[in-house]
Amino acid sequence: MPSAPLLSIVIPMHNEVDNLDELFARLRTVLDRITPYWEMLCVNDGSSDATLDYLLQAHALEARIRVIDLSRNFGKEIALTAGLDHARGDAVIPIDADLQHPPEIIPEMVARWREGYDIVAAAHRRREGEGWFRRISAKAFYRLVGHISSIELPDDVGDYRLLSRPVVDALRRLPERTRFMKGLFAWVGFRQSVVYFDREARHRGTSRWNYWKLWNLALDGLFAFSSVPLKIWSYLGMTIAGTSLVYAVYLVFRTLLVGVDVPGYASLVVGVLFLGGIQLISLGVLGEYLARVYDEVKGRPLYIVRSRHGLDEAMTAQSTDSTAAS
Repeated sequence: MPSAPLLSIVIPMHNEVDNLDELFARLRTVLDRITPYWEMLCVNDGSSDATLDYLLQAHALEARIRVIDLSRNFGKEIALTAGLDHARGDAVIPIDADLQHPPEIIPEMVARWREGYDIVAAAHRRREGEGWFRRISAKAFYRLVGHISSIELPDDVGDYRLLSRPVVDALRRLPERTRFMKGLFAWVGFRQSVVYFDREARHRGTSRWNYWKLWNLALDGLFAFSSVPLKIWSYLGMTIAGTSLVYAVYLVFRTLLVGVDVPGYASLVVGVLFLGGIQLISLGVLGEYLARVYDEVKGRPLYIVRSRHGLDEAMTAQSTDSTAAS
């Protein structure tokens, strides 16, 4: 096998053992039709089921199935980053292990790449197994980020896409720790194309992406690629101050004309609670940005690898090449 296989498939996994038989069978069928030079990089993200045992057995039977075992659960974005860091292919394709991303469209993605595109994103026409609220909120989020940030997120596109080697190398140079990969894929630019597919329901099991996790991911994307939330409170403060000034002038003239009224307790409480709520929200937004700055300045590694299987020799060769070049 050459030192740089043609295709690298990156698969973050967390408790996905029930889906791996079908996933590997479909992937191998598709990849063998394209090229014999491929690798699957399976990133075990702290699974508590038999996922790691299954992966080690699969690696023993097929050397092109390589395993990266992280020391704990770091989250999908970090697991995906670990896979991209270790991928050696000329083209790299991240894919989910739940088979909502059909491997059968990989040949079309490769064909677009060979036409000269650096990123070939897979957009879904329909989303099976998801409620109306989740579909609507996802569309609203992508449009919101597109309007308030300097990047534009393509609609209905997840992590499933083909990345050329220059794109992967560019992503590896981004050191930030709060990682919103969909935003980073768009931020690096390059020539992009889109293919379409029908997203099916999970093959087996249930998704661990509940609404709370999706909400936190949305906040990461929002705060990582836009400073508008910070600016909003400046404009809101000026608006409230201007309104208060107008109201103060009105009270002065009203007092001169009709005298002094007995102040209303209800209006006073409402005003105090409103301004207090605005201040707490603004402090919360500042706290979100400050927390991310705090994570960055600590300088901890993005992830810790407990063991590699099928990658030790490759990593040693890369280290040797780097030493020789320096």
